[in-house]
Amino acid sequence: MNDPVVAKRPAGSGDPGAVRGVAAAPTASEAPIPPTPAAPETTKAPHVRPGDRIFRGLATGSGVFIVVLIGAIGLFLILQAIPSLGLDQINFLTSREWNTTDPANLRFGILDLLLVTVIVSILALLIAMPIALGIALFLTQYAPRNLARPFAYVVDLLAAVPSIVFGLWGLFVLGPVLFPFSEWLIENLGWIPLFAKGNVNVQLGGTIFTAGIVVAVMILPIITAVSREVFDRTPRMHIEGAIALGATKWEVVRTTVLPFGKAGYVSASMLGLGRALGETIAVMIILSTTSASFGWSLFDGGATFASKIALAAPEFNDTRSAGAYIAAGLVLFVLTFVVNAIARSIVAGHKEYE
Repeated sequence: MNDPVVAKRPAGSGDPGAVRGVAAAPTASEAPIPPTPAAPETTKAPHVRPGDRIFRGLATGSGVFIVVLIGAIGLFLILQAIPSLGLDQINFLTSREWNTTDPANLRFGILDLLLVTVIVSILALLIAMPIALGIALFLTQYAPRNLARPFAYVVDLLAAVPSIVFGLWGLFVLGPVLFPFSEWLIENLGWIPLFAKGNVNVQLGGTIFTAGIVVAVMILPIITAVSREVFDRTPRMHIEGAIALGATKWEVVRTTVLPFGKAGYVSASMLGLGRALGETIAVMIILSTTSASFGWSLFDGGATFASKIALAAPEFNDTRSAGAYIAAGLVLFVLTFVVNAIARSIVAGHKEYE
């Protein structure tokens, strides 16, 4: 069998790279032509309509205005509080005494105000959180659609009730109803400081216990509304996947809805706490004022930051005395700001809520 014939290079070609059996290199005429560089594209700036420009300016201005307004409020409180704080004869943060009748001898401390404010707010939060969770889960997971919508409207309507109505209801209706239960708690659990006999008459209902329950009803719509919206955004595929695996309704809620909405629920609770810290009229009507110090009992009277300022507002006839209350308002402002910042930071860590 003959070998295949391989083309040989011509003699005298002078190409040392031409070897038998190897294809010859392409000549200059066969070299690839480099691509022609494309001409730079000229991008034309998009046309912005006047309406878009106006709307963007209004939106930006609104955001800047809110930030400036909050800063101005904080600056006002600081400037008005500093002179009175300099005249304070006792420790502002650790003293329980409050006496501003003599502007030349100011003696005011916020410890009792801080404790009563925090106890009322935490009691309200502990009552409102589980109820709001149950309502939100019922409306999003269990209730028929034709029932969930009107029921949600009824819950949201609680936010429209004026604070003074809640205060009168708490003092004249809820207080007498709670009196037998309060007496039972004092008699049977009085050895616990939280349920010990307080410094006011329990029969009148002007206690931290009554105020906490009323404030819980007031913050219920806030926590419920936010939690309901968060639970309603649970991905449908997660729920259908759990059902496909044979999960019961409660198992679906426990394994998909609650893990997804946990951060939103906690954030809603923090917003409710911020609302409770600043409640004024209802607490002012309910709580019985007393000169005795707060004794860590739910059946004590006293005053919160907001109710103390509201009660003394008609007597602000001296800048030094008024500055003492403004200093207390500054503490409340910072406390509420911190609570709302915590709520925002909780949501910011979860992309599903953005």
